[in-house]
Amino acid sequence: MTRRNSSLTEPQYFILAALMDGPLHGYGIIKAAERATGGRLRIAVGTLYGALERLERAGLTVAGHEEIVDGRARRYYRLTEDGTEALSREALRMQQAAAVVIGRSRNAGAAPA
Repeated sequence: MTRRNSSLTEPQYFILAALMDGPLHGYGIIKAAERATGGRLRIAVGTLYGALERLERAGLTVAGHEEIVDGRARRYYRLTEDGTEALSREALRMQQAAAVVIGRSRNAGAAPA
């Protein structure tokens, strides 16, 4: 994924969106994405950590502090400035794409010019 030219996958988009309000650990990201989509998107653990690794390599997220909870390490991730910019670009791209369809569906059934 090149930061400037590639669109994000749906899981990547909602992972970044989950981090907009601040750092979260993996399970928190999964639950935030699920809430944001009304339960439609359920990110599997393997998908989450693979995506986080790719997002981190691309400079869009960074792993922050860790804490031990119930004997298990919990790593928190946060958005970088580049991640915030990529998320905004993707939201705008999707909005523009949706406008094409929404505009056409409003005119559906109208007589051709």
